[in-house]
Amino acid sequence: MKKIAIYPGTFDPLHKGHIDIIRRAVGLWDELYIAVADSPHKGTLFSLEERKAMIQNEFEESKNIKVISFNNLLIDLASSLSARILVRGLRVVSDFEYEFQMLGMNRTMNPDIETVFLMAEPQYQPISSNFVKDIARLGGDISKFTSLNVTNKLKEKF
Repeated sequence: MKKIAIYPGTFDPLHKGHIDIIRRAVGLWDELYIAVADSPHKGTLFSLEERKAMIQNEFEESKNIKVISFNNLLIDLASSLSARILVRGLRVVSDFEYEFQMLGMNRTMNPDIETVFLMAEPQYQPISSNFVKDIARLGGDISKFTSLNVTNKLKEKF
């Protein structure tokens, strides 16, 4: 039986912290779904299709990564894909507090689905999508935080 994991997020935009988690997670399971949340309530800078395209561009060579979108409960998405693992990236202690609550809710809804936490590598821990967008909006250099493709997409937006 295939071991399938899901790495969900808004990815607005994809940054090197996300890429680090994806590159490490893809080696742990047979198939990794990067699930891009629709999240219209978050007021994303990039559309759902733009966010998916940036991720697909980054991982087009990876045969066991699939980029999908979702607008339902993550636990329901996992069940529909026969995925038993949710991958969550952690940067700082406050991330853990939120993720721990989410784990509890998900576990109550479906105890068969596990959540696995991966810590971002130290050089990526300070990076957040909001910081990247703010730096780009103010004309700063974001090349240390995003891929060239994402850097160019942010420059186009601003």
